[in-house]
Amino acid sequence: MLYPRLIPMLLVHNKGLVKTVKFKDKKYVGDPLNAVKIFNEKKADELIVVDIDATVEGRDPDYKMIENLAAECRMPLCYGGGIKTVEQAATILGLGVEKVALSSSALNCSQLVTKLSQQVGTQSVVVVLDVKKKIFGGKYECFTHNGKLSTKICPFEFAKIAEEYGAGEILINSIDNDGVMKGYDLDLIHKLKSKVTIPVTAAGGAGSLDDIHRLYSKEQIIGAAAGSLFVFKGKYRAVLINYPSSKEKKDLISGSL
Repeated sequence: MLYPRLIPMLLVHNKGLVKTVKFKDKKYVGDPLNAVKIFNEKKADELIVVDIDATVEGRDPDYKMIENLAAECRMPLCYGGGIKTVEQAATILGLGVEKVALSSSALNCSQLVTKLSQQVGTQSVVVVLDVKKKIFGGKYECFTHNGKLSTKICPFEFAKIAEEYGAGEILINSIDNDGVMKGYDLDLIHKLKSKVTIPVTAAGGAGSLDDIHRLYSKEQIIGAAAGSLFVFKGKYRAVLINYPSSKEKKDLISGSL
């Protein structure tokens, strides 16, 4: 049986790890390198690290930080934040990162996806779609710059374009559900997954392993990413990095949690 990847998604702000709610209200949760060491011990399937300052500040990725994280990481590592050129992405992959994640740069220039996939392979190119539902009309739109800038782009149509241009994976992230811990936006994920044939990883809303089970049961999703679920414990959201055991992951799929 092919199990979905359970992926901690870590946000870097001012060189520390934070967790947000609906892309706002940043709460400090620790040191990035220490978190990687803990997830190594817990044998996480994969790790996503996103520098949420780089694009907003218009600066290059922090290569030294990325190098340190990649050197410590014992699982596949995906990095996103501030990547605007093929050269930057190639440098990051050369530091030991397995995949690079493109968000605003992909939405602004789809050809970058093609150029990058041709140079490093589609398996290393992830297109991230941060999505919010409009209050009036209920339509979904892609946002950039930490959810502050609407692109007016439909995520479902762009997902098809991203696949055609060479993306190897789509990461769909619900801004509305981010940090709320009440479950994924299954409607959003279903609609997007029906538009593409490449792997889809979902993020935004996981508050329990039951939420991941519901996601997988409905969509047979390839990747389930979460932030709050893996850095908080209990109703008071105490900071405690955690990750399910191998048995818990198997029970998650079988529904015998």
